[in-house]
Amino acid sequence: MSEEMNEEKFDVIVVGAGLAGNTAAYLLAQAGLEVLVIERGEQPGAKNVTGGRLYSHSLERIFPNFAQEAPVERKITKERISFMTGTGATTVEYAADKLGEQGKATYSILRSRFDPWLAGKAEDAGAMYITGIRVDQVLTKDGKVCGVKAGEEEMLADVVLLADGVNSLLSQQLGMKKELDPSQVAVGIKEVIELGEETINDRFGTAPGEGVAWLFAGDTTGGNIGGGFLYTNKDCLSLGIVTTVGDVGHSDVAPRDMVERLKAHPVVRPLIQNGKLVEYSAHLVTEGGYNMIPELYRDGVLVAGDAAALVMNMGYTIRGMDLCIESGRLAAETIIAARKAGDFSKNFLSRYETALNNSFVMADLKHYRKMPAFIENHRIFEQYPGMMDELMSGLFMMYGQKPEKLMKKGMSAVKKVGMINMMKDVTKGLGAI
Repeated sequence: MSEEMNEEKFDVIVVGAGLAGNTAAYLLAQAGLEVLVIERGEQPGAKNVTGGRLYSHSLERIFPNFAQEAPVERKITKERISFMTGTGATTVEYAADKLGEQGKATYSILRSRFDPWLAGKAEDAGAMYITGIRVDQVLTKDGKVCGVKAGEEEMLADVVLLADGVNSLLSQQLGMKKELDPSQVAVGIKEVIELGEETINDRFGTAPGEGVAWLFAGDTTGGNIGGGFLYTNKDCLSLGIVTTVGDVGHSDVAPRDMVERLKAHPVVRPLIQNGKLVEYSAHLVTEGGYNMIPELYRDGVLVAGDAAALVMNMGYTIRGMDLCIESGRLAAETIIAARKAGDFSKNFLSRYETALNNSFVMADLKHYRKMPAFIENHRIFEQYPGMMDELMSGLFMMYGQKPEKLMKKGMSAVKKVGMINMMKDVTKGLGAI
């Protein structure tokens, strides 16, 4: 990095080239601001891990019909949820053409392919990127953020946007965010398994370009709070687990072994047969929802994306990328307005939080704010999969046994959980959604 760059002052420095950072950088550069993006990975997306599926609506607002150009993998047209025992699974599937409607569709993506495309859009608009550099410190002067320090280099800016991921040490340095609570964060472990496009279509019953999103609860985590996931990409699968850090040790299954349990399960094993492991990664995932959101703005600084804990674990799906993109957009709009006003004070930048509160981001996070507490229920992962397995086997297994009333079969299975427990869980679950 040159001495000249050290002395240069930018309009905006964005820390982190994830979805929030790249989105903001594009919009800021497009508006004519001098933008520097600093990414510690060797390229945008190198350090970013997601399951992962992208709910397209927020990016559609910025790039209409982006999927025609962007390196998306498959449009999700089938949703599956499985409750697993060690030997079986009760699976619910929803398939419909409307899942793929323009502007409402979701896509499986690989961040190592997708993020460089989005960063390229920002660079084409005029944003400058520095990669392979870690920001060690946020600089302040007279109580106002005025730049960042990376190694021995100091870079100045009117405003800094922190989009540096789940474990945002920079916002912690400023006192805007607390250290991660083990009960509010999960560890995700993911493998990318190459199979070939035709094999995936055959095994999952999908048309070319269409795919499946599949979540698993039960045996794969050994009863720990969490579950497995599988997303079909163009020629490979993204497969892995997520389990709450605070619950590690509840069972004797280590997170790395949970992935192997999922891969070895009789439902999953045939789907990945003869596949080639091409990528292995691990990542922290925020799960606290609305109650985990940190301080979002101060004099000269905003926090966006995963750094702002804008992720929702809704049990039947995990969302974050669309929230991160929207937060990047709203942060950029706030900064653009601040530059026009020549005011980067905390008071002016509070418009960012107001904009978030008026958007789907906070509306959704508030609506599902009780979901994290509901999911912290071991019965969901230990007892309900077995109950459902007993119900299904009673319905479908015929081997000359004495006939039994369906109601009696059902009550036998329910009693193992407890009717009162089940009623409490149903009530709490309905209240959470």
